[in-house]
Order: sequence, then C-alpha cells, then structure tokens
Amino acid sequence: MTENYDHYISRHIRRVYCRRLVSPILYLIFLMFLWASFPLYDILFPQELDSSEDLSAYTDHHSSYIEATFTDLYFTGYTNESLGRTAGYYYYAQPSKSQPLVIVLLSPSTCEEGLPVIESVRIRGQVLKENPAYHSLLERLAEDLDWTKQGIGKSVSPYFVSEPAFLLLPSVILMTVYFATGMYALLHIVFALIYIQFPVCSPACRQLGRFGKARELLSQAETELATLPQLATEDMFITEHYFIVLAGYGAAIIPIQEILWIYKHSTLHKILWYHFSISYTLHITARKHLHFHCPKNMKSDIDGIMDYLAEANHEILVGFSEENRLKVHGTRSLPVQLEKILTKLKNTYKKQI
Repeated sequence: MTENYDHYISRHIRRVYCRRLVSPILYLIFLMFLWASFPLYDILFPQELDSSEDLSAYTDHHSSYIEATFTDLYFTGYTNESLGRTAGYYYYAQPSKSQPLVIVLLSPSTCEEGLPVIESVRIRGQVLKENPAYHSLLERLAEDLDWTKQGIGKSVSPYFVSEPAFLLLPSVILMTVYFATGMYALLHIVFALIYIQFPVCSPACRQLGRFGKARELLSQAETELATLPQLATEDMFITEHYFIVLAGYGAAIIPIQEILWIYKHSTLHKILWYHFSISYTLHITARKHLHFHCPKNMKSDIDGIMDYLAEANHEILVGFSEENRLKVHGTRSLPVQLEKILTKLKNTYKKQI
C-alpha cells in the first residue's frame, strides 16, 4: 500500500511539536505542585507582622515568613553560632506592656555586629518555635538576671523571629531558577503551539527561507513529495529538487542545488567491552551557512542518499577530507554559529555605510 504523502512535511512537523509539548507541560505541572506544597509565594511575598498579634499566629508552615519593623531593640549580649561562625545576634523588644518580650535574631550585617541599641529596623524573617539554641539563650538570661528558666519563660514569648532563617540569598536563587525555568517551559509551549498551527514558522521552514520564500518552497517540496519521492528511506527523502529529512528529532528541507558537501561518519555503540551496533551519521553542508546532520542511520541508506545527491548535483563534494573541508570552509577556525553572527554583523555594518 502506498503511503499518503499529501502535506506530509507539515503533518510531520505538527507531530514532532505535539510530542515536544509533553515535557514542558509536565514540568509546569510540577512547578504548580511545588507552588502549592511549599511556601514559595510566602517567601516571595512575606506577610506583614502585626506587632499587636501573638507570634503563635504566624507559626504555620506557609505563614511563618514575615516582614516587620521593630523598634527599641536591645542586645542581649548573646549570639547564635553556626559552623564556627556567628550567624546572628539576639535582641529583645517589648511590643507593648501587656505582651511578653519578643526575641529577635538579627543578621550580623543588620545589627552591625552587635549594636547595643537599635531604634528601628525593618527585616524579613521567619517566626520559629523555641529550639535548643533558644532554650540555651533563656537559661543564660535567667542566670544573668538571677532568675529561674520557668520564671523568665513567663515573661518571654516561646516564639522568636529569626532573620537568618529567611535565607534571603538561597531564596532569591531558588525564585530565579523557579521563574526562569518556568518561563522557558512556557515559551517552549507557546512556540510549539505556533509551529503546530503554522508549520511554515518552524525552524526547518525558516532555514528553508534562506533560499527563497519559505511558504512557496515548502509548498513545492510537499507537492514533489506527494507525487512520490525519487528515493526514500525510513526518515530521509529525495524529490526532484529537495533533500528532505523527517525524523523524530526534527526536520530539514534542503534544496539539492544548494548543497555543497556531504559525508558520513560511523559511531560504535558499546556497553563496557561489548560492541553491539554501529550507526552512521550523514552530514550535509549547504550554502547560507546551513549545516544539518542525520544521526543513527543504516550504512546502506546513507550510501544510497549520497550517491543519488552526487548524481543530482555534480558540484557536491562527497566524503570527508581536509581538501573538501578547506574548499567549503576555507581556513576559518571559528565555529559555524559564531561565523554566522559575524557575517550578519558585517552585512548590517555595510548597509549602514
């Protein structure tokens, strides 16, 4: 049964980008799960701490990240040590006479490494429940005041505010990675949808547009392919005027008369010492700085394609050799992509002159 090649290139491009929608959509779902499960929003937009409220109202996993202004902070004389360095300085403040004292752990940079009194400071922090370090602080304060730990515990809130616990830098890095990767996935989806709706806008057709009007050339290539290709393998086709690749990794439509050089190289696939297969990659270089390679093909398929292309265009250089490389690329040592950028810059500069 003859395969239907009507609009085969457009249909293939749509299939490729439909498959490519899966990964970014799953990743966005994963990001949404992270957003719902972890306090990412609260880290990004911490809630304002009301000094009239008890700190226990802010100890929920999602509501413990706060932003607050503290006034009349007094240094306790004690610091928080972590891994041999001073992580913070303990201060105390009394929001009102009817409320217990509040302990605030400030970063060294905020308190200038232990100012005795801070009249006013605005920080981002996390409300934490008493921990071993906090218990140790209360014990030392009780000793200094000749008081019992139970007695001082009645005058001091069992919760405290920690500025270092907010982890500002890691939070900024996390948010940057979160939104950058999310935006990348979203753009990937948007472009894939555009290519599905308008295959002529896809990278393969934009590359074809280097040699003329992409829409017209695509229509011509599809018409030639629909009348049955002159040579066809699993994912490579030759029509009267075009070499066409329609593979799972992408597509390419290259006018045969624009091809400059073709060659193949083999890749030995092995696990440890066991050699289980050899695959062949076809490399094609065309005018307008176009280079395309077709990996993981059979040797017989590539040999047939190379022979047919060489017969269709006698100017094509066949086989890899230093002589052929110099004929196509000259003595340049720059990568192809960088050379393309430099060429565009030179052309822009000439137009301005």
